[in-house]
Amino acid sequence: MYNNMWYVSGLLLLLYCLPLISAKPAKGIPKAGNNIQTDEDWGYVNVREDAYMFWWLYYSTSEPYSAAPLVLWLQGGPGGSSCGFGNFEEIGPLDVELNPRNTTWISAANVLFIDNPVGAGYSYVKNTSALTKNNEEIANDLVTTISAFFKKLPKFQDIPFYIFSESYGGKMTAGFSKALLKAIELGRVTCNFQGFAMGDSWISPVDSTMTWGPYLYATSLLDHKGFVAVNQSATKTKEAFDAGNFTKSTLLWSVTEEVIDKHTNGVNFYNILQWNGESPKRRKSFAFEKLSYLDKLFQRHVQPLQSDDLAALMNGPIKEKLGIPDDVTWGGQSDEVFEALKEDFMKPVIDIVDDLVTNSDLSVVVYNGQLDLIVDTMGTERWVQKLTWPGLREYNNKTWTPLCVESAPETTAAFVKTLDNFSFYWILDAGHMIPSDQGEVALKMMKMVIGAK
Repeated sequence: MYNNMWYVSGLLLLLYCLPLISAKPAKGIPKAGNNIQTDEDWGYVNVREDAYMFWWLYYSTSEPYSAAPLVLWLQGGPGGSSCGFGNFEEIGPLDVELNPRNTTWISAANVLFIDNPVGAGYSYVKNTSALTKNNEEIANDLVTTISAFFKKLPKFQDIPFYIFSESYGGKMTAGFSKALLKAIELGRVTCNFQGFAMGDSWISPVDSTMTWGPYLYATSLLDHKGFVAVNQSATKTKEAFDAGNFTKSTLLWSVTEEVIDKHTNGVNFYNILQWNGESPKRRKSFAFEKLSYLDKLFQRHVQPLQSDDLAALMNGPIKEKLGIPDDVTWGGQSDEVFEALKEDFMKPVIDIVDDLVTNSDLSVVVYNGQLDLIVDTMGTERWVQKLTWPGLREYNNKTWTPLCVESAPETTAAFVKTLDNFSFYWILDAGHMIPSDQGEVALKMMKMVIGAK
């Protein structure tokens, strides 16, 4: 039994009750910016005992908003905040300095952010036993949250609904999409679900890991000795995975990252043209070396999503604006989220994507940044070739189409290839966080996916 009651901002949070927080901004905090005006709504959903999920909606600035699709954004990590990082660093109406973003997605769509899984961002648990342990539990919580959202705002039930994601968010999106389709069939959720897009997504961790060496070697970021060392470490990661020892595989994956860090002098895993601020000094520090491998992974892959400036914003004026409970700290449980999923971390979801491409009418989109390492394009193409989808051979024989953007009409910004309900976008000059690196291209891609002008 799911309890989806709501409470008015300012009341104390009661056990098993859900908040309906006023969408009026706090004094001094713009709704969307000097040049952008949009309505907003937000609230909590009590998805399970001791587990509360937070969502935040921006209405589209296109007129009327009801003519624009609804896009849900899911962040990665696991433990990264959609309402924080995805919103203020990538696609929301404002940046971290609360200045308007020219490439905000609300120009073409109603945009919904959910802090997911519970424990990420403003979402929280009252007991760590309520944290999710696998992708199926995450999907169930998301179905409960989106069901409550559509019941609260039934005007969105008939609007085309799409899910966009990044990194580990793509893995969660695959599981969520499958569970959502089932919930729609059973009448648990009423919505117009049209498709999902997975950006630089953690669909097959082993395929990503096994291509790190070749990718770095091809881009002159490893010499032969480093190439051999990375491949050897990656192979050990795969061997543990093949043996079904997923926790050990996660540990060895972390070791492989450290081998890369050593041989590249700290190349940035999210953009190979950059270097980590912590390297080489921080990686040699006694404090960092004493951390557990999970703590190192958290600091390398989730902590950057919670920069000091963003944390100050989210735990200060934005927290006040949204009426977040006093005892909830934005991002305060993210490390526990990451650790709770250590057994599930390396497990692939290729089979889920394969099933949805083959047996559903959903639009299934893959997009990847050229300069990403953590989920390099080589690894993404590798798992795509493992699909049993009947259209794969014809897809492979197609020639991709170059894409340009308005600001540089003579420069190729991306490539796309589409067959039936499957599309792949290659985004050039972009790393892991595509909307941050190439906001105009990301916006164009999103419009193409949802059919907006």
